[in-house]
Amino acid sequence: MFRELLRKKQALTREECDQVLENALRGVLAVNGDDGYPYALPINFYYDKTAGKIYFHSGKVGYKVDCLKRSNKASFTAEDQGVRGDGEWWLTIKSVIAFGIIEEVTDKNEIAEISRLLSYKFTSDKEYVEREIEKYLDATLLLCFTIQHLTGKTVREK
Repeated sequence: MFRELLRKKQALTREECDQVLENALRGVLAVNGDDGYPYALPINFYYDKTAGKIYFHSGKVGYKVDCLKRSNKASFTAEDQGVRGDGEWWLTIKSVIAFGIIEEVTDKNEIAEISRLLSYKFTSDKEYVEREIEKYLDATLLLCFTIQHLTGKTVREK
């Protein structure tokens, strides 16, 4: 069902894919848009390595939500910051792409906990995080992307 990576020498291990997803602040979520056009949007996320799930928070209405009501299949990609060697102008970048199914999380406790974990990627201010969760919990849509296929590769952009 999912295609194999052509350049197998550039393939990342599962552990390397996990590292990219754990360290990236943002990625790009692609869903099935109107009239067969893909809709891809930059988005922040939380990756649960143990469960093999990626979480996104959202408002409850909008184009992304409409797209997911029609089809819950999606892909998600993220990359590291890249490394530039001494005297090199190019970057060596590790990137991943995941394919999977997105479902809504409805349990309020789980929404709050994942929102906390996502927020702590950006701030360590616990009081601020708790205030925001209390204020926006009922308005938050939490989306759970269950990874069905994950690959990654190293690219030297030269």
